[in-house]
Amino acid sequence: MSGTMRKDIKPGQNVSIVLKKDQRTGALTKGVVKDILTKSPQHPHGIKVRLEDGQVGRVKEIH
Repeated sequence: MSGTMRKDIKPGQNVSIVLKKDQRTGALTKGVVKDILTKSPQHPHGIKVRLEDGQVGRVKEIH
């Protein structure tokens, strides 16, 4: 499932995100959602979240 819809993402879910520094390469970082930062119901590049370890990025995959 892609991470473009806010309603599909809940705190505690395992996701893969792209960090700002990795946007050129598209390298994914796995983690658990702590906070959802995007307020709009959808975003074409992925909903922005904060992981439990503090990293921030846009969701590309929901596990």
